Amino acid sequence: MNLRDFKIDIPGEDIEDLIRRLRATRLPAALDAQKWDDGASLHFIRRLHDHWSNRFDWRTQEARLNRLPQYLARIDGLDIHFIHQPGTGPAPMPLVLTHGWPGSFIEMERVIPLLADPAAHGGDPIDAFHIVVPSLPGFGFSAPPKGPGIGARHVAQLWLKLMNELGYERFGAQGGDIGASVSAWLARRFPAQIIGAHINYIPGSYRPPLGPGLPPVTTQEQTYLDAVAAWAGREGAYAAQQGTKPQTLAYAMTDSPIGLAAWIVEKFRAWSDCGGDVERVFPMEELLTQVSLYWFGRMLDASFRIYKENWLQPLTFEASERVVPALGVAAFPRELPMPPRSWVERVFNVQRWTAMPRGGHFAAMEQPQALAQDIRAFFRPLRG
Repeated sequence: MNLRDFKIDIPGEDIEDLIRRLRATRLPAALDAQKWDDGASLHFIRRLHDHWSNRFDWRTQEARLNRLPQYLARIDGLDIHFIHQPGTGPAPMPLVLTHGWPGSFIEMERVIPLLADPAAHGGDPIDAFHIVVPSLPGFGFSAPPKGPGIGARHVAQLWLKLMNELGYERFGAQGGDIGASVSAWLARRFPAQIIGAHINYIPGSYRPPLGPGLPPVTTQEQTYLDAVAAWAGREGAYAAQQGTKPQTLAYAMTDSPIGLAAWIVEKFRAWSDCGGDVERVFPMEELLTQVSLYWFGRMLDASFRIYKENWLQPLTFEASERVVPALGVAAFPRELPMPPRSWVERVFNVQRWTAMPRGGHFAAMEQPQALAQDIRAFFRPLRG
């Protein structure tokens, strides 16, 4: 596996280049600088630009992130970056956590200690996990794919090899957004090695079998399908672009840090339980750390292209298919459109479905305590 220790160390010239580009920023006009109706608010982006240019210190964030135990592993010819935090308890369960877009491994920073050492955070040590948090290929510090075909389905195979190389023959999986797709593919493709999968999002490409001889679509399910279609027409332009012409988008985002920030921060506002005030949930420093990670990675083409790969390999099923490992779902109220439980149970072995009181798409960042508690509760009966 060629396992190596890893520390983040962005070259000084890259930081200086970022500052130069920020100082040369050319902002657009807006019909109303305050509003987000047409996309990222000009007023907010001006404040973000000022903070990023004059007060944000990447080295401070870098030092904080370097307190996490990070490694690189060579898997199928790709250098995969990951965090590996051994658990503290009588029998920790191995658990791989997978992030999504526009997030990164930083999404899991707050839940890692809650899951690895529950006793230190008011929990029961019997619920401890050995935590592994890989960065998706082309995200963070993981190498980009060398060719086509690396979507969530293939990433599941990479994660299986990584976990097995770390000595974990059987393990649990958890994730949201793209991470939910990876976790679902792990359960589908490798049922003998997956103890269970817990997700806080139902992958957009998931489609159970329908048609003659199968239960008809219920009223609740049709309401969900209508909501998905309405949401796609209102909010789905980003996914259509990333899923069809990711390379064209990558030129603009690779060249303009403010363009990249606007593209990402708009989603943190729109998809979170922030009531329209993104900084109520994500401080400016946190937003800029996420954006800076994408900027310094210089792999925006790959981070966009995974949408295209997932569209080409959707999570669709044959009439007789059932996914055997237990599935747990934490449904957060401000998540993107979520189906009723019956829609998921057409294929998956749903053992736990929790309607969470608050939180949105970035659950591990927004509600780490609540998410950690639900993960512990789901896996508790699966231990041993």
